[in-house]
Amino acid sequence: MPKRQGTVQVYTGDGKGKTTAALGLALRAVGHGLTVYMIQFMKGSPNYGELSSASTIPGLTIEQSGRDEFVDRENPAQIDIDLAKAALSKARDAVAGAEYDFVILDEINVALDFGLVDLADVKELIEARPPHVELVLTGRSAHPEIVKMADLVSEVLKIKHHYDAGIEAREGIEY
Repeated sequence: MPKRQGTVQVYTGDGKGKTTAALGLALRAVGHGLTVYMIQFMKGSPNYGELSSASTIPGLTIEQSGRDEFVDRENPAQIDIDLAKAALSKARDAVAGAEYDFVILDEINVALDFGLVDLADVKELIEARPPHVELVLTGRSAHPEIVKMADLVSEVLKIKHHYDAGIEAREGIEY
């Protein structure tokens, strides 16, 4: 049976739902027997609901590479840069290897925007993608060159958000 054609998808914008969209794609993919690897850049909290769910879903692997605190965009700590570069290395291996049909680089756009990873390295990863691998990049502020390389780009627009009314992130909904 010939391998199916993969694409490069980008989910970006200031609205809520980029990671959620990627997780929905992952759930759909494993339901059809595909293997999915998600690496979460700049996330290190063990309290994300998708982490415990993934451990019960065959074919879905989620790893985090970040600290459980916010990264200073103007002056990122060396540990944040090191963790993002390690995540990019893992992502490169996942894309190039034969183990996964589908790879999600969660918040890679933000890691790129914050200067934690280099644009050339991300572009190289995209260019090295085998034709059958589905690749998804999430996070606000997608770089124009990444957008240009993608086959599908969806911008999640914030029209209204409950954070603006003082409702904080809720377990099981935002994480």
